Amino acid sequence: MRMSIGRVIYLLICTLIFVFLMAPIIVIIPLSFNAEPYFTFTEGMLRLDPEAWSLRWYREIMTNDVWIKSLVNSIVIGVSATILATALGTLAALGLANSAIPARRTIMGLIISPMVTPVIIAAAGMFFFYSDLGLGQTHVSIILAHTVLGVPFVVVTVTATLAAYDFTLNRAAANLGAGPWTTFRRVQFPLIAPGVFSGALFAFAISFDEVVVILFMGGVEQRTVPRQMWAGIREQISPAILAVATLLIVFAILLLLTVGWLQRRGESSQ
Repeated sequence: MRMSIGRVIYLLICTLIFVFLMAPIIVIIPLSFNAEPYFTFTEGMLRLDPEAWSLRWYREIMTNDVWIKSLVNSIVIGVSATILATALGTLAALGLANSAIPARRTIMGLIISPMVTPVIIAAAGMFFFYSDLGLGQTHVSIILAHTVLGVPFVVVTVTATLAAYDFTLNRAAANLGAGPWTTFRRVQFPLIAPGVFSGALFAFAISFDEVVVILFMGGVEQRTVPRQMWAGIREQISPAILAVATLLIVFAILLLLTVGWLQRRGESSQ
């Protein structure tokens, strides 16, 4: 009896924590279907009146040139930064996996420092750095800045995968005549691929969701979805922001499910 009461209390506490964390996010989803330009539930919505619910705001973001351009910018910048971050992060993780590398922990600390450094500090520094190079308010500077923010996540995930990797496979491949590139492509990469892809997904999510760097370094031509949402809140409040937020929630859920699937695949392949 005592165990059952304790379990009930435990489940109640977990439920309250879950509601506390998720309620502000979940409430956005039904509000995005509001037929009226309000950020609150109308009487019709509470009565479940079909006329009070609408896809009006989703149609608006699909037909608005500003939102479409922002989405294209987010995808272009996100994909480009992800490719660079994944390549550089994977190479860094492979290098740090070599025990002969001196000061590995110091180097690792420097590489992952963007994860713990306040983004506004990093954004201010990168703004002045790229402005001095003549790259201010360009796609190139934003892609490079997002690459810096994404590399640590790739390094961490690939390093965690390499911890379970058997490096004797590399020596065996070398003994069979395989060169370094062949060994990596046909032996090592297939085994660490789940960690690489997980890191790439995290890097893309960081880039797609990032707003502080865009506020510092982006111009009108580099406006992304988060930047447009920020502008919408400050300049013209519209429930279209809620529709975009709902789509981003769905994207985040799909991302988490994909990462979980990759992790399970990686564990099953070891």
